[in-house]
Amino acid sequence: MDLVVVSNRVARAKANEPMTGGLAAALLPVVEKSGAIWVGSSGRVRDNLSKDSFAEIESLGAGALALLDLPAAHYGGYYEGFANSALWPALHSRNDLIRVSQDDYQSYREVNAFMARALMRFNKPTAAFWIQDYHFLTLGAEMRELGVRSPLGFFLHTPWPARRVFAGVPHHRDLVEAMLAYDLIGFQTEDDCENFTAYLRAEIGLDVEDGIVTSRFGTSRLAVFPIGIDVDGFAAQAQRAASHPDVSRLRKSLHGERLAIGVDRVDYSKGLVNRISAFDRLFEIQPSLKRSVSLLQIATPSRGGIQAYSNLQDELSKQVTDVNGRHGEVDWTPIRYLNKGFSQTVLAGFYRAAQVGVVTPLHDGMNLVAKEYVAAQNPIDPGVLVLSKFAGAANELDTALLVNPHDIDGMARTIAVALSMPASERRMRWEAMMTKLRAGTIHRWFSDFIEALENAHVGAGPSILPSVVRPLRVAGAPPMGDGCIRESTRFQPRPMVN
Repeated sequence: MDLVVVSNRVARAKANEPMTGGLAAALLPVVEKSGAIWVGSSGRVRDNLSKDSFAEIESLGAGALALLDLPAAHYGGYYEGFANSALWPALHSRNDLIRVSQDDYQSYREVNAFMARALMRFNKPTAAFWIQDYHFLTLGAEMRELGVRSPLGFFLHTPWPARRVFAGVPHHRDLVEAMLAYDLIGFQTEDDCENFTAYLRAEIGLDVEDGIVTSRFGTSRLAVFPIGIDVDGFAAQAQRAASHPDVSRLRKSLHGERLAIGVDRVDYSKGLVNRISAFDRLFEIQPSLKRSVSLLQIATPSRGGIQAYSNLQDELSKQVTDVNGRHGEVDWTPIRYLNKGFSQTVLAGFYRAAQVGVVTPLHDGMNLVAKEYVAAQNPIDPGVLVLSKFAGAANELDTALLVNPHDIDGMARTIAVALSMPASERRMRWEAMMTKLRAGTIHRWFSDFIEALENAHVGAGPSILPSVVRPLRVAGAPPMGDGCIRESTRFQPRPMVN
């Protein structure tokens, strides 16, 4: 069968394209190898669009990239409105930041319906569709309304919050009921899957048994598929990046000083204010560390049209200025704060140059920067990962130094521990994390999800899993994708309800 992957953001295989982890960077290598068609926004909006308004279709390794212009009348309400001013804050348990109107919700539904019509171009008996993330919660239902009977899978890259939190989203019930049009719904962690299950039972009155829920669409399977990275590919990239001019300049600028690194979008879920405060506190409680370590914080601007983001950008700029003013010297800057993105190649080199990786979100579905930092390290002299216990990655990378990002003093003390950790312990912790990363690569995530989608849909026919992906499983690795299932991992076929 022919696999169609759908997401709002896409990525191109350009060495100098800025990228900061996340969905687009993760999907790029598997689309290139699998032969899938990747459909997403071109980044442009237009009026009077038809369902065939693909701006361009280009090759992407063995696969293809199909870019779609979106309707100008609804894009703002869809993207900055409902998706990122209602769903994003709620999914990260920040209902206090929800700012949304009925028009925004209508635009969200209209764009989902527009995407469904556009995808009919690829609808044929051999097709299967894999929809990515919160931008398209209702896309599956729109496709079913258009008569699509192909396998439909959905993966949520963010957390799924406690049921009472999501119940604070306007039209929450309509959204979740529409999600049940998908044959398979995947989550990053057990907690996310269990929160979704609790919502179904309490808010809609649907029973979930062995990860299976039945709705008017038929049956949907709920499961967990922790997303990974291309571990060996990223490690090789980091090694090669040592000679990149930007990486060489960074190393030369240190003059023997140690480096901690943080790489994030400017987003309130990333814990950036608390992280800067932790370094401020570090220099207060251990003044001997002044002039011996600095934080390189790459903070890529994001969603500047949303008030919460512009406020955060202003707050961070002021905070960094204050900390540097208190602790800095004429020849030493405690916080190197950059508001711009870098290519994956350059970031890989930066990670390898840093003795400490600081990944401290307040709430994150997975956080691939944590995995990229680990993969980029020199095996002989690896750095130390300081990781929020509220990132999905903490479930796997349990030999990182785990911190509570709300505990500023605790983070400061842990960063000090990381800086003083002996090489033998650093290697032990790094090797344990690399074992976990190699057991759960992006290729494993991809193949496990597609295999589960095949089995969750009745009459899927021949394999939709490209043969180039199947052999990439890790021998002896534990099974993945069991989700909320406790006693049985057997797939139940999905009887379609007319």
